[in-house]
Amino acid sequence: MKEQKAYPVRTASQLSALLQAYRKASGLTQTEVARRLGVTQQTFSALERNAAKASAERLFELLGILGVEVVLRQRQPPEAPGVASPGGPSW
Repeated sequence: MKEQKAYPVRTASQLSALLQAYRKASGLTQTEVARRLGVTQQTFSALERNAAKASAERLFELLGILGVEVVLRQRQPPEAPGVASPGGPSW
């Protein structure tokens, strides 16, 4: 099975770019996705450009259409210089 690439999203602009990339990778046009969402192509285009304005419900519906899932995990804090990480030496 092919390993799936993970893309951390920390800003709304990153989310918009990834949604567009996943749509294109799926071979779907804006018109096709809009039809599945039950909106006009113009409405979907605005959502894709500005995902921060979309409701969570609409985003999850779109992610389902694109075959994408959301995985939440706590970020690891950066290691301070000279501090050994648990279980390993500091080089």
